[in-house]
Amino acid sequence: MPDGFSAGDTAFVLISAALVMVMTPGLAFFYGGMVRAKSTLNMLAMSFLSLGIVSVLWVLYGYSLSFGPDAFAGLIGNLDFLGMRHIGLNELTGSIPVTAFAIFQLMFAIITPALISGAVADRARFSAWGLFIALWVSVVYFPVAHWVFMVDNGNGGWLGDRNGVIDFAGGTAVHINAGVAGLALCLVLGKRVGFKKDPMRPHSLPLVMLGSGLLWFGWFGFNAGSALAANGVAAMAMVNTQVATGAALVGWLVYEKLRHGAFTTLGAASGAVAGLVAITPACGSVSPLGAVAIGLVAGGVCAAAVSLKYRWGFDDSLDVVGVHAVGGAIGSLLIGLFATGGVGQTAKGLFYGGGFGQLGKQAMGVAVVAAYSFVLSWLLAKAVDKLVGFRVPEEVEVAGIDQAEHAESAYDFSAVGAGLARAFPTLGLGAGSGSAPGSPSGSTAGSAPGAASGTATGSGSGSGSATGTATGPAAAGKPAGKPADKSAEKTEVDAR
Repeated sequence: MPDGFSAGDTAFVLISAALVMVMTPGLAFFYGGMVRAKSTLNMLAMSFLSLGIVSVLWVLYGYSLSFGPDAFAGLIGNLDFLGMRHIGLNELTGSIPVTAFAIFQLMFAIITPALISGAVADRARFSAWGLFIALWVSVVYFPVAHWVFMVDNGNGGWLGDRNGVIDFAGGTAVHINAGVAGLALCLVLGKRVGFKKDPMRPHSLPLVMLGSGLLWFGWFGFNAGSALAANGVAAMAMVNTQVATGAALVGWLVYEKLRHGAFTTLGAASGAVAGLVAITPACGSVSPLGAVAIGLVAGGVCAAAVSLKYRWGFDDSLDVVGVHAVGGAIGSLLIGLFATGGVGQTAKGLFYGGGFGQLGKQAMGVAVVAAYSFVLSWLLAKAVDKLVGFRVPEEVEVAGIDQAEHAESAYDFSAVGAGLARAFPTLGLGAGSGSAPGSPSGSTAGSAPGAASGTATGSGSGSGSATGTATGPAAAGKPAGKPADKSAEKTEVDAR
């Protein structure tokens, strides 16, 4: 290997890449638990589809457009690395092989469109979603990654390398980008059937907690790995990631308790993700105390932001806007206050004697990425809708998208019903007593937790309601059979 190569740094980045890859299945579980049972598989598949499509496009042209030598004014890379050509085994980025850097950055490109899927849960055609992923990463993600991440001694991306916008691991390129794109998509696709009327409670909070735990675990690779070396900056990024996430979790729960009177597991999971999002751009430039402050602010503000969809009338199913767009903006802007100048960058924030200069740069980065992502995402979603139709028919949405799009269901309730009929023949349980949630026929004596009609209070992080009587967490809501009489915002609060 050439001079400058570090086996330790290479191993660290490769392991970090594997950790970031695990985040996408973790996101799939997180989102899959937040929808109702009838949409679980579709939600899982939307994240996994990104693993397939983006991996192929990255080799074909994605890496070249993102990290090839600049083609014009810091806006896009050239085509030197099409098909990963001209990248030898001994080519280095810093102290690691270019191929190690490329696989690490690929994992960022994969999870970013997967994040968007939560905004349109329960109503997007799977084939249209795949087409959107391919178009979106090509037109939106790859250029923005070049703007933010491409460093070439002042000749790289126009936001990060040329204008000094700090984004250590993806607050703008990943989270603001995905969050604002999610807003554009939910505006194009429209509201779910029953939005603000039907209860839309997560069907499996254990799945949500599992997914958030996997995200938290993988995020250490996401943030610490962005140092691209096993050094002090990576260690500080990891410390900041942990403490900011913990602070945000506490901040979200405190907000819930003060405003709504309860600590919820969904709130804990959502608060943790909000903290992970907010510290992502800042983990390499602030102290641990600054990270705690960022986490507390993110937890409280994002907890308040998720209810804006009811006031402003957009159906962001799983709170992508409130957590990722808002959380990413908070973390990016607070760098302008808390940057110490002594971690991974030399720029100082306002609280460390740096004045308002860095804060202005951060605000410019947030505004530019948000505007570009919204406009292009809206146009792409409109184009996909015109070409192939982006939204499933209403009857498919009501009955359950899993059967229509995947010919499968996440849970086999017919077996439960048959078993109960054999065990308790005097109860009169018929063959139809175990039908799947969202099925247009029969009762659902064996229905999934949270699959109640008019029984469970709902979260904005859910997608539709199945008929029947709840047998699990949903039964904590209103008595079975009574119509929902609370506002949509209140039902979200009850679920959290």
